[in-house]
Amino acid sequence: MSDADSDPRETVSLGDLSTLSEGEMKACRAGRFEVLVCRVEGTLHAIEDLCSHAESTLTEGLLEGHIVTCPLHFASFDVRDGTHLGPPAFTGVRCFAIRESQDGATVDIPAPKESSGLPPGMFRTR
Repeated sequence: MSDADSDPRETVSLGDLSTLSEGEMKACRAGRFEVLVCRVEGTLHAIEDLCSHAESTLTEGLLEGHIVTCPLHFASFDVRDGTHLGPPAFTGVRCFAIRESQDGATVDIPAPKESSGLPPGMFRTR
C-alpha cells in the first residue's frame, strides 16, 4: 500500500547500496521506520520491514522474485508496492519511494504528524 502523494515527506539517506546483489535484502533504519531494501531485476525496492500480520521482521524471510514471505506465518508481500498476497495478512505494508545515485540511495518516508498535545488514545472533540 503506498502512502498518499499529498502527505508531507522527508528524504532519508540510506548510504551506498551499490553492493546489494540481485535478490539480496537488507534492513535499513530510515527515520522512525525499519525499511526492507532489496534489489530485484536490477531495481531497488523499499517496503516497511514489519509483517502486517504478526509484526515479524520481513528481512528474515524469503525473497523470490518480487515476493517476500514472512518467516513466522508465511504471509507474502509484493516488494514493488507492498500489497499482501493473501492470508494470514489482510493488509499490505508501507511502500517507500527509493532512488539510487552515485551519492547513495535515498528513501522518502512520511513526515511525523504533529502532536495534538493530548495523551495517547485521547482526541480533541472541540
